[in-house]
Amino acid sequence: MKKIIVIMCISLSQLVLNAQEAPYKPTLESLSNHVNAPEWLVDAKLGIYFHWGLYSVPAYSNEWYPWYMYKTDDNEVAKYHRETYGDPTKFNYHDFAPMFTAEHFDAANWAKLFKEAGAKFAGPVAIHHDGFAMWDSKVNPWNSKDKGPKKDITGLLLKELKKEGLKTITTFHHARTLQRNADNPAEWEGFTSHFAYNPEFVTASTDPNLRKLYGNMPASEFHDYWFAELKEVVDQYSPDIVWFDSWLNMIPEQYRNDFAAYYFNEANKKKQEVALVTKQYDYPKAFSVLDIEQGGKKDLSESVWMTDVTLGLGSWCYTNGLKYKSADLVLRNMIDVWSKNGIVLLNLSPRKDGVIPQEQRDVVLEVGEWLKTYGESVYGTRPYKVYGFGNANVADGHFGGQSAETQYSADDIRFTRSKDEKTVYVFFLGKPEIGKTVGLRILGPHRYPLYSKLKRVTLLGSDVEAKFKVDSDNVFITIPDAKMDDLATVFKFELE
Repeated sequence: MKKIIVIMCISLSQLVLNAQEAPYKPTLESLSNHVNAPEWLVDAKLGIYFHWGLYSVPAYSNEWYPWYMYKTDDNEVAKYHRETYGDPTKFNYHDFAPMFTAEHFDAANWAKLFKEAGAKFAGPVAIHHDGFAMWDSKVNPWNSKDKGPKKDITGLLLKELKKEGLKTITTFHHARTLQRNADNPAEWEGFTSHFAYNPEFVTASTDPNLRKLYGNMPASEFHDYWFAELKEVVDQYSPDIVWFDSWLNMIPEQYRNDFAAYYFNEANKKKQEVALVTKQYDYPKAFSVLDIEQGGKKDLSESVWMTDVTLGLGSWCYTNGLKYKSADLVLRNMIDVWSKNGIVLLNLSPRKDGVIPQEQRDVVLEVGEWLKTYGESVYGTRPYKVYGFGNANVADGHFGGQSAETQYSADDIRFTRSKDEKTVYVFFLGKPEIGKTVGLRILGPHRYPLYSKLKRVTLLGSDVEAKFKVDSDNVFITIPDAKMDDLATVFKFELE
């Protein structure tokens, strides 16, 4: 008995010692010692993820289907649900689980597609607001291994991504899942919870399993549950990026800090350089990257930032009849982001059966082909002193810089540079006119001059040289007689 007690004491002491030795403590002061964006992420520029879950089954309206279906205001989704599946008191959101089949899901094929599209990191929406986990979970009974596909989507995909040499990301949107309106009837259909609370609906269920999907539990229990799901993904899959959607501020700061410390310490053990990405600075920017949804910036940012943007027009998940942005708009938006110190996280929308529609594949593969030729001007680069200039109306903030209404032309110019400042890349976001002499006055000596003397200008992806002239006020290049790219043309400025 004494031996057992001694062993237990040693074990507990060791746990305390391990906690003391961990480099990151769950305090803002300690966490701020972690770099906000590792260099590999700043170099990567492009990642891909996807909205795919139970909401992909009805494939109607958007991924907020479960929020709308339990509201009583006779909205379009609630009406569609009643007409198609029945009253939500009889056919519930969780009844979509057996219909989420994913029979054509091919992790190796998806990983190859993401790589061919030019992505340097990729991964799933691990859990959306609806509380359905896309991994093999012992914490959450509503998961893709036990229900629906009966597959560990996250595990299978991340394994194949790593084989392709890509870094991995898992995104979390579940801070919103907690049922916060149960005690306030006036707010039953409010915006702070994903499921509209109503005693007549399953959203009010106290069933031990259903309450975990619909979030009907005390806040303290939910916060532990929120943390446990994150910990499980970190322990099982070691993602290189953990990304959070809005409403993370609804989670108490100590829980957020506890997770950040756990994630950073686990990565430190594995000699892994990781990043936290959040919206609205829900983590301090000292140790996290800001994400701006479908967004942009009017000017160059001093700090690295990210934007998550979807190919779809009107929905992040697959819906019947979904329309898509064109490859030229997608790429030109990306170049604008890259020129302003941003990183792009591009969303795809698989069908419930696990097929990524060909229309989506065509767009990202066209972007990938462009990157094969012009990737030198993107990967591993840094922003120039100024992002560029032009007439395109790019708005600041969420839903601003990735608008489908943004019109770019050859008069919109963007810049990046090599890390050693020996090369500047000049992007034309449209086809420049052959033979035209273009003035880049912004690069003039009294504005944002080149780092050193310009010695050569070439059309990137070829040996074609462009004539240039530098005077006391301007830099001029003459567009050579060569094929200009339909998506965007890049000139390489080589400096002494």
